Amino acid sequence: MAKKKRSFAWSPVRKLMKKSGANIVARDAVELLIIDLEKTATTLTKKALGFARHAKRKKIAKEDMDLAIKYL
Repeated sequence: MAKKKRSFAWSPVRKLMKKSGANIVARDAVELLIIDLEKTATTLTKKALGFARHAKRKKIAKEDMDLAIKYL
């Protein structure tokens, strides 16, 4: 079975977890966090795109992302 290509690199996510205080991190824990980050990023992007389209724009602006984060 082939592994799915991830949007987030494993090493920086693991480093972020360690920086947050987790000294020992299992590989599957990092994988699970990456999956959740991808889902969250996808949801936020879709929400921000809705705000941009509502404003009759094609480009997602910082303000669209701010609103998406606020209303998630």
